[in-house]
Amino acid sequence: MAGKAPVRRPRIGLVAGGLGAYWPQFPDLLPQLRRSAARVAERMGEFDADVVDAGFVSDAQEGAQAAEKLRAADCDLIVGFLTTYMTATMLVPVAQRSGAPVLLINLQPTEAMDHATFDTGQWLAYCGACPLPEMANAFERVGVEFRSVSGYLEDERAWRRIEGWVRAAGVRGALRSSRHGLMGHLYPGMYDVSTDLTMVPASFGGHVEVLEFDDLRVRVEGVGEKETAARVAEAKEIFELDASVDEDDLAWAARVSAGLDRLVDDFGLDSLAYFHRGLDGEVHERLGAGMILGASLLTARGIPAAGEYELRTSLAMLICERLGAPGSFTEFQALNFRDGVVEMGHDGPAHLGLGGRRPLLRGLGVYHGKRGWGVSVECTARHGPVTLVGVGQTRDGRYRLVAAEGEAVPGPLLKIGNTTSRVDFGCDPGEWTDAWSASGVGHHWALATGELLPGLRALAGLTGLELTEVRPG
Repeated sequence: MAGKAPVRRPRIGLVAGGLGAYWPQFPDLLPQLRRSAARVAERMGEFDADVVDAGFVSDAQEGAQAAEKLRAADCDLIVGFLTTYMTATMLVPVAQRSGAPVLLINLQPTEAMDHATFDTGQWLAYCGACPLPEMANAFERVGVEFRSVSGYLEDERAWRRIEGWVRAAGVRGALRSSRHGLMGHLYPGMYDVSTDLTMVPASFGGHVEVLEFDDLRVRVEGVGEKETAARVAEAKEIFELDASVDEDDLAWAARVSAGLDRLVDDFGLDSLAYFHRGLDGEVHERLGAGMILGASLLTARGIPAAGEYELRTSLAMLICERLGAPGSFTEFQALNFRDGVVEMGHDGPAHLGLGGRRPLLRGLGVYHGKRGWGVSVECTARHGPVTLVGVGQTRDGRYRLVAAEGEAVPGPLLKIGNTTSRVDFGCDPGEWTDAWSASGVGHHWALATGELLPGLRALAGLTGLELTEVRPG
């Protein structure tokens, strides 16, 4: 199997500035501010991003030059460092011309001034907060979204917030260039899964590639015995095999997996949603039934694959992946009022990075609600924080993010070829389930390990998508 899919690094534009009228008045000020700007550039360079530094601007003319440089760089995020007071006209061109979201940062040199010894020049180095309301007002009036982080140069809380914006910009940028495969047809009757394909580029950017199962069939037909055997050996290394696994079914799943890799490579896919009903054991039914192993392996290497034609959930899984967390195809399974948990997961493909146990392959003679038979995956999320992430679609067609945080906890799990996790949301599971369902999320979503709400809030802020947070109570 190919390695993990390469993740597109965000391109971050950086510009620092201050009011040039101060420099002849306070000769030591500009050198100090340039040192601060150099430190910010150094810290920005430590992020998983490519930084385009437009330098230090002191007036509107230099601001316009920086704006042109950053416009040409096609950045995913512009970071403007307010080192001291500066006029809005120095940054408005940067914000307007780049077409990228802008984050303003106000990081004074230390936690506080030394009031007993500071003169005017030393105070001005701490005055980055002064222009912040001016920038917010000007951005509002010229139609640019405003966001900021205030702190001091070595303030790790502020840097975590800045990193969150950078990561979210990377997700936004990745989505803008992503290619999403949609193969087969809608699971009959699933109105909530049915979606407007045009809303994918309208909401996130990117492209939806509509595929036929015949696109997969011809590639599976080209997989030889040697390649199939290698994929079987790989599966036996990654998975625990239950005694119910039939060797012929495993070989078929391995062959489909190898063909699926070819399909993804040939079409340059970053995600895939699929479903095909089939009939009487013919080849398309067998292909649909043989997808689980390959779809799980794809998901594990960063190319999310979701069954039941769930395009919006494969998008949610990709968002989780780009935020640095494994997101697995999920729905409600049962409520446990005795233990106070919601049991959720899904049959079929899973994210093997959930980490709660070594994933298991189980042989199934019947796929519930689907035709065919073969091998299915069981795994569970590691105990600790988890985040649910869904993409809903409103009555007027708009996409919106829906999310909630909980905790994966230990306890008994079914052994029926389904991935399952037990999640405690800190309240009555029935009340929480009602609140989650009322969000309009649809009956599928991604379950990811870790706390992703800060990153989702930043992503919503950069994309303009509504974010609905479902909380206990």
